Amino acid sequence: MIDKHLITDISHISLSLFNKNFFSVYHGSISARLGASTFLINSEDTILDEVTEESLIKLDCQKRDYRWSLANADAHIHELIYKTIPNAKYVSYTMPPYATAFSLKHGKVSPQDYYGKKVLGEVIVYDPKSIDDWLDRAPYEIHQFFQKNDTHLLLIKGFGVVCYDRDIIEMAKKISILENSCRILALSTTL
Repeated sequence: MIDKHLITDISHISLSLFNKNFFSVYHGSISARLGASTFLINSEDTILDEVTEESLIKLDCQKRDYRWSLANADAHIHELIYKTIPNAKYVSYTMPPYATAFSLKHGKVSPQDYYGKKVLGEVIVYDPKSIDDWLDRAPYEIHQFFQKNDTHLLLIKGFGVVCYDRDIIEMAKKISILENSCRILALSTTL
């Protein structure tokens, strides 16, 4: 039996991210660590505005069973983050529109707004180069980036944002601040 409070927290944050257009229908992922080698992640057919216990899959990193084929395609990204970053309790993959658009034309985000500067500072845009094999390389390159850089947030050119944290609200807050900073930068260019 999975803790109901955990399900409620995941559902609440997922709905919030969906409502802000950071998730789309069947696009994006959110997970929570349960133990040293287990985590919950949304299934591949979950619409992220209605996450329920039934739409979450419990995966065991030590045992590859049928559940891995039912889980979201990002499960391997989440798995390697949990395996290599002990303080990662929650992981998400989102595609906030302003941040993702900003990543196409810039190598870094230098927020000009108060919260962006104060909370995030400068954010590096990771360029995956070839998109043809990106999904195969993503789990390894993403966890390596987090190991080499002191950040919980990774903006990937044309792909979106992978973020982790010990607190699910802090994770969502970082994504939201990044999106707002990119939005402000985009709007300020038209003034």
